[in-house]
Amino acid sequence: MIIESERFRSFEHAGWESIPDQYHQAFGNLTTQSVGSLLDAARVKRGVKFLDIASGPGYVAAAAAKRGATVLGIDFSSAMLTQAQLLHPGIDFRQGDAEQLPLGNGLFDAAAMNFGILHLGHPEKALVEAHRVLRPGGRFAFSVWCNPKETVGFNIVLRAVESHGEPHVELPEGPPFFRYSDPKECECSLIAAGFESPRVTKVSQVWRLSAGDGLFDAMNDSTVRTAGLLRAQSPSMLNKIRASMREQLKKYTKNDLVELPMPALIASGVKA
Repeated sequence: MIIESERFRSFEHAGWESIPDQYHQAFGNLTTQSVGSLLDAARVKRGVKFLDIASGPGYVAAAAAKRGATVLGIDFSSAMLTQAQLLHPGIDFRQGDAEQLPLGNGLFDAAAMNFGILHLGHPEKALVEAHRVLRPGGRFAFSVWCNPKETVGFNIVLRAVESHGEPHVELPEGPPFFRYSDPKECECSLIAAGFESPRVTKVSQVWRLSAGDGLFDAMNDSTVRTAGLLRAQSPSMLNKIRASMREQLKKYTKNDLVELPMPALIASGVKA
């Protein structure tokens, strides 16, 4: 597999520019569930200078500010930054690339990235950059999804595509989506970036969606890579995929609400 880092970056950037509100509506109640544990891992508290990398809608930045931290949120999508500023007025958000942060060395006491590392062409560069902008003793934490056997929402859509569609479609090749679902990979990557004392913990999360097509709509309208996979299917395949997803969801449905286990890993390290 040849990673097309620049094409992948452009693909991701175009995607996030077009879906900030859809993402907030579909994933906001899910991806915020790990924020407290993420900030705990980065030791964010009152008086800490904190950087939220790949801030997206600003959930982590806002939670850090509530703890009394001095906060800066960075994201490469101007549309996402607009969404973040609307949701969290008064917090400092700026445009910038996680792989090349427009910031000096050693400026922050803590930094974090909530599910952002999955959307980068060069995730290793982002880890090195996070290390660079921290002062000695500063802590960095990032969150990722657990493997698809545990993250039921992803498992359902991937199984449906595999059974009724074409899983190998022409999209810009990015790093494996579940690369960091392996705790050892998280630890090794943190060490390679210069961090010490890596630690990985698991956080339970539940994704609550409308029954029926709630999961299909969320994946199709509010993601980038998975949406690209779905939109590359033929109309007949897509209808079968949708029907398969609806059928698989039945055992997770109660009173018109779907509840899907979607655990996450939180990896952290300290700059010596």
